[in-house]
Amino acid sequence: MNRYQSFNEFWPFYVHEHSKAHTRNMHFVGTLLSIIALLFALFYSFELILLAPLAGYSFAWISHFFIERNRPATFKYPFWSLMADYKMFFLMCRGQMEREVQRHT
Repeated sequence: MNRYQSFNEFWPFYVHEHSKAHTRNMHFVGTLLSIIALLFALFYSFELILLAPLAGYSFAWISHFFIERNRPATFKYPFWSLMADYKMFFLMCRGQMEREVQRHT
């Protein structure tokens, strides 16, 4: 794996590692649940913040190991992977992620 110097360099790699729709859908669910957990932690009980990474990473890692059959980029690029997860989530909300996949794979 290359050492990426910027998020813009990392993004095509990230998209390629999420080329299967089921992987992206699992990430979407995990990211949505993590956002919900953060909101619940903010408004109800701070301890619920622990559910955010559990929800996000469990769905993502299951999809990488069993659907995409690759190693999550989180292990080598934790910050950029988190940024890319949210970018992918919001692109999916706007129906634009498939275009990114076509562009980068």
